Amino acid sequence: MSGRPLLRRRRPSLHDDVVTVVGGGLAGSEAAWQLAQRGHRVELHEMRPARQTPAHRTDRLAELVCSNTFKSTELSTAHGAIKAEMRELGCLVLECADLARVAAGTALAVDRDVFAAAVTERILAHPNITVMRDEIGELPDAPAVIATGPLTGDLLAESLRRRLGSDALAFYDAIAPVVSRESIDEALVFTASRYGKETMDGADDEGAYLNCPMTEDEYNAFSDALAAADQFHGHEFDEVPYFSGCMPVEEMNSRGRETLRFGPLKPVGLAHPRTGRRAHAVVQLRREDRAGRLWNLVGFQTRLRIPEQQRVFRMIPGLGNAEFLRYGSIHRNSYVNSPSVLTSALTLRDDPRIFLAGQITGVEGYTESTASGLLAGINLSRVMSGLDPIVPPGTTMLGALYRYLREADPRHFQPMNANFGLVDDLDERIRDKRLKKERVAERAVRDMRAWRDEMSIEPVAASA
Repeated sequence: MSGRPLLRRRRPSLHDDVVTVVGGGLAGSEAAWQLAQRGHRVELHEMRPARQTPAHRTDRLAELVCSNTFKSTELSTAHGAIKAEMRELGCLVLECADLARVAAGTALAVDRDVFAAAVTERILAHPNITVMRDEIGELPDAPAVIATGPLTGDLLAESLRRRLGSDALAFYDAIAPVVSRESIDEALVFTASRYGKETMDGADDEGAYLNCPMTEDEYNAFSDALAAADQFHGHEFDEVPYFSGCMPVEEMNSRGRETLRFGPLKPVGLAHPRTGRRAHAVVQLRREDRAGRLWNLVGFQTRLRIPEQQRVFRMIPGLGNAEFLRYGSIHRNSYVNSPSVLTSALTLRDDPRIFLAGQITGVEGYTESTASGLLAGINLSRVMSGLDPIVPPGTTMLGALYRYLREADPRHFQPMNANFGLVDDLDERIRDKRLKKERVAERAVRDMRAWRDEMSIEPVAASA
């Protein structure tokens, strides 16, 4: 299919059929392209360079400010699977990433300057897109995609808070690691809620928590390893104050040997069901999804580097072979509590013409942000044509990620990367983990292609 717009070129103007995209990052650029290629006139608003952020250095669209990699391209990985799905739908950002690719093994790493220049060139050259260098301070009363990213401006953030509720927007991530249930040693953990009072969905559900009991020697060894572990110190814009709700586990540990035992590792109210005894300390894991495939280490938000998280947290009884589906972190990030305030298609509940996309929805990572912008563009085009928005099935990586944003517990909602723990299980049981992931990924791509064809979604070519 040609890279030319699907409808005849028209000069942009402020009529009702103009759609607004706020934010010129990965998600906003992809959403604008998807809309423009489907014949819609798009006004893409980017506040840089009129107003710069602490993270960005140029005025280019889709500027990468942290890593330069979109992660693995191998189909046996979650990021490889979601990229394969995105290619089935047609993706500008991935095509530009291919053009800017640098040697990095199986990872899709890019030359940042070449990549941003490629995206910017295509957006500026598109006859249906007008790029406006200004800051939007209020939610539009018109069809729009809001893709302002983790550094959303104060004015728009306040507009979102007024519209969605004062508790609907967070300004920093205090993320604890998530591990897969099948990697936890069942012989060393037990299910129980503290005093039997902490429940899930308002019901008495002792399966809501897994507990990893520690002896005094195990606790002391863990505390010593945590104290000696290497920490990550990020950019200035990543620095956040340590509120009580986001205190890094290593910071708590540095305040005294017993601090964790009187904090997230307190053993009170958690007698072991087999022995009736109370452990010296207990690490609790909370269910992260309804299916019980993902488990969150309660209170383990951290600044430890990833290899250190793997080494130290696998010292916890029951987690010796833990598969980490998300690593802990603490950094500045504006995002909404999607499960409580957005629809399943990530629109405002009181206005289905306004979509949110990118990290502001609670997805983490370059690829995931781009994918949400891609789907937002497709869906807003459908809404403009009088159709309902649609979401891929839970057997696909993108559909499963959207399901997490819809079904996660709003009380404990935290941003999430794409991972195999989100996706529906296979009908067959496969013990080999790599083979299982390959089969899940193959099914994901196959089901995405079938869903695309069933919904008559025509992939738009990115090449011009």
